[in-house]
Amino acid sequence: MIEHDVVVVGSGIAGLRCAIAAAMKGVSVGIVAKTYPIRCHSVCAEGGIGAVMSEEDSFDLHAWDTVKGSDFLADQDVVEFFVREIPKEILRLDNWGCPWSRDDSGRIALRILGGHSAKRTVFAADRTGFHIVHTLYEKSLMYDIQKYSEYFVTGLAVEDNRCAGVYAINLKSGEVEAIRAKATVLATGGAGRLYSFSSYSNTVTADGMAIAYRSGVPLKDMEFFQIHPTGLIPSGILVSEACRGEGGYLLNSKGERFMERYAPERMELAPRDVVSRAIWSEIEQGRGFESEYGPYVLLDLTHLGEDRIEERLPLVRETAIKFAGVDPVEEPIPVRPTVHYTMGGIHVNYCETSIPGLFACGECACLSIHGANRLGSNSLAECLVFGKVAGEKAAEYAERSEFRSISTDEEEKRIYSLFSNGDESAYTIKRELNQTMDRNLWIFRDEQGIMNALKKIRELKDRYRNIEVSDRSKIFNTDLTFAIEVGYMLEIAEVVALSALNRKESRGAHFRTDYPKRDDGNWLKHTLVRHGRIEYIPVKITKWKPVERSY
Repeated sequence: MIEHDVVVVGSGIAGLRCAIAAAMKGVSVGIVAKTYPIRCHSVCAEGGIGAVMSEEDSFDLHAWDTVKGSDFLADQDVVEFFVREIPKEILRLDNWGCPWSRDDSGRIALRILGGHSAKRTVFAADRTGFHIVHTLYEKSLMYDIQKYSEYFVTGLAVEDNRCAGVYAINLKSGEVEAIRAKATVLATGGAGRLYSFSSYSNTVTADGMAIAYRSGVPLKDMEFFQIHPTGLIPSGILVSEACRGEGGYLLNSKGERFMERYAPERMELAPRDVVSRAIWSEIEQGRGFESEYGPYVLLDLTHLGEDRIEERLPLVRETAIKFAGVDPVEEPIPVRPTVHYTMGGIHVNYCETSIPGLFACGECACLSIHGANRLGSNSLAECLVFGKVAGEKAAEYAERSEFRSISTDEEEKRIYSLFSNGDESAYTIKRELNQTMDRNLWIFRDEQGIMNALKKIRELKDRYRNIEVSDRSKIFNTDLTFAIEVGYMLEIAEVVALSALNRKESRGAHFRTDYPKRDDGNWLKHTLVRHGRIEYIPVKITKWKPVERSY
């Protein structure tokens, strides 16, 4: 049996930062993940990290932009803590060797992203996530952190209402193993593969959210999914907001910079929910382009010139050429909105869940910093700040706790029952789930569409009980792991639909055409879902009262 004081599930930026922080406290640490660390989804992050790094900026301004960007659903005490901590993480990573881009004076360079009032986004060209992951991975090698890569976590071991570790399939052997821990941290990322047109890696399947929810931990604000304005046609791969931060234009089929109609002050640098709705409105009103892969608009970088694109946006250029056959130096890039971030997640108090010994950080957790809409550059910042917090808190908890006995017997029965004969395919169910989410829980929503989605999701859950995993081998059985992931996604999709149906207003990324206005009197509150039951808790307000959100 594997045993560590602290076990971190997930090896992305949040998981690596958490493991390092725990190891620095002197406890035994293990990272359990279904991929290798340098293949985590975090390497796909491009634009940068928001931090107050200049005299023209301030903590209050960063906090205000975040709160306003969240459509006032962010908990302001957490935001204030967050904005003060992230500059320390930037300098720490600089000390650890992260190759931040520099300005002509040699200082760490800054760019502006949507919804921010100042240049505060620190970046490493447009490969920011890649370089942070490699920096953290190399730093982790300085500590006795054991890495269990290609271990697929299937559930939490909860004994006497305390988390005693996790169950995981060792993909190399196919055996279900118990991994004991005094403290367990979930850092498993978001739920973006509920949708088909998505910037997420195929590994991002709501694993941590689902296993926490099944163990009785509530999920918070799951109606809020960020749909990023610019996904590459036809793949959905992210075309970084850094493009607009560096001066890119959005154009419709008439050649107009249409953002003037929707956000005349900020134009292309309005928050993501505003820009995505603008793009989709242009498409619905017949001012988009048509293709065999669906409608789109254009992102024009040609006026920036080859030198600037190669310096600041080399990955965007490489990706556009490789996956769309378009060189942005010569012609605009075809884009449309793509699912990009899960604002909701596991309900935590900074990093602690309702189950003693269980912590969560990164995108799978909901603190809430991002509220109803995340500002670009705040996600990597959250992973670093609260990865550190979770690692330290988990280590402190482990130092005063004992190991508990756990057995794999029940988990093995549950997992291997998927090999029984059935007449449903997990692949078919996943495809129908994606179609349902794309159709009914997209940028614009209404009651009938959400009810249709909820009915379909519940039908798919019933059908899922009769799936068959046709590959009966144990070693690297991807049919089995895919089937388990589909189960996770169905669980979370139902929570998303329930939360969206009940919130009868439009706020941030949740836009109801039948309730098009924000309703602070009734809905300035967080949604909590526990075992299919909905409750609400208040938003924490410290300084900034809700006002009209305009750009």
